[in-house]
Amino acid sequence: MPLSYSAAAAAPPCPLAARSRSLLHRPRPGPVVVRCKKIDQLRAVNGIPPYAPVSNRSLLTPVTLPIIRDANVKNDTRLRIFSGTANPSLSQEIASYLGLELGKINIKRRASAKNITAVIPYFGYARADRKSQGRESIAAKLVANMITEAGANRVLVCDLHSSQAMGYFDIPVDHVYGQPVILDYLASKTICSNDLVVVSPDVGGVARARAFAKKLSDAPLAIVDKRRHGHNVMNLIGDVRGKVAVMMDDMIDTAGTIAKGAELLHQEGAREVYACCTHAVFSPPAIERLSSGLFQEVIITNTIPLKEDKSFPQLTILSVANLLGETIWRVHDDCSVGHEPYSSLDID
Repeated sequence: MPLSYSAAAAAPPCPLAARSRSLLHRPRPGPVVVRCKKIDQLRAVNGIPPYAPVSNRSLLTPVTLPIIRDANVKNDTRLRIFSGTANPSLSQEIASYLGLELGKINIKRRASAKNITAVIPYFGYARADRKSQGRESIAAKLVANMITEAGANRVLVCDLHSSQAMGYFDIPVDHVYGQPVILDYLASKTICSNDLVVVSPDVGGVARARAFAKKLSDAPLAIVDKRRHGHNVMNLIGDVRGKVAVMMDDMIDTAGTIAKGAELLHQEGAREVYACCTHAVFSPPAIERLSSGLFQEVIITNTIPLKEDKSFPQLTILSVANLLGETIWRVHDDCSVGHEPYSSLDID
């Protein structure tokens, strides 16, 4: 069940007590009275507290945060954050970013919220967005209808597998990308921009990789072209010799495509290979392929909770809590989410 939040009928919104930890924090004049209850410290991931890394050479466009209003009464707010069962740790981080506690919820109960926004960090059904053979269902549309009929008034999703899936919803959809978090992390690393090359692991991901390369110091682009002639033949379009190759995709499932692409990059003379994705599905045998030594580092986000037995030394997990938390606040406060880093990477 996805994270959701709702709005009741009255009273001004609560100040953002945890906004100082934001990736996009900007100082504000004047005192702020904070009466939100303190939240317990978040758990560390791989020994590192959850955060969206910030570098001196930030690639994110500065934005104006919403106006913070004083709170005179405890719990005097229209905004409530509730967690489903899919990713409670990310829900807790988002609530902490907003300076709120997670609401107490019984999954079976009915309530009377004025508006409900379903926050879906990973909408897995977006992969079933078209018919590839007879009598095959388009599950993305089916699940979109179910969410709407269940009572959601709005949907917030992160990195859909295909952007056309937004059209399957009959309610407003806000689509944000996890790539800005990865971009800022890469910018904090000591990699010369002249040594970088962004690689699309397949032809279908060229638009995403091109947008990523543009934001990463306008790095050159290379493409792994896989063709089937009785057996798979992989060719590389572009030059990676002596370069640090960054492979970018929206998700990694079994890691077959990205692992074979990395093998080709090493054969073509790449110095190092990084694998980056927003959604770490990691179906078997993904862990074996990713930890085999092909990759210098595998960079993912926490849109999907990862079990401890799926961790390996090269894995780095970044949090999208600040990104989603800020977007939630902007939607709630009727602010724009149509500019970077909250919306398009020039893909849609």
